[in-house]
Amino acid sequence: MHLESHKKHKQHAFDSYCKKILRNETRNIYKEIERLKKYEVSMESLSEKELGKHVRYESNMSSEFLFFVENVGMVIVTGEIIAEAIKLLPKEKQTIILLSYILGMSDRKIAEELNLVRRTVSRRRNRTLAELKKIMEEY
Repeated sequence: MHLESHKKHKQHAFDSYCKKILRNETRNIYKEIERLKKYEVSMESLSEKELGKHVRYESNMSSEFLFFVENVGMVIVTGEIIAEAIKLLPKEKQTIILLSYILGMSDRKIAEELNLVRRTVSRRRNRTLAELKKIMEEY
């Protein structure tokens, strides 16, 4: 009988642990969403004038540019301005941007692919975005 109650206790402890993990992860997700809301603006909420400051319309939208990403292959980027800006980046930064924004990979997947720590990928991606912004503003 003692073995039975010990087994039940272990099941309840594990159940409690799992619920705690899920609760904390849910809280983290909501915090991350709130953090991103401070920095991201929906394009739908921008006026035509504000949108014009941030968006450039290209006359030839069908222009495609190919980038080679090791272990992935060729990645197609549409749009001359962004492609030219990406070309100016070092290969490592190009790879992170292409994997993240063109192929839609998460930081965790990119970290696994490049044999890096997820946080390193996140930092490099954010720094590279700032660099891309400067390059595109000058362009």
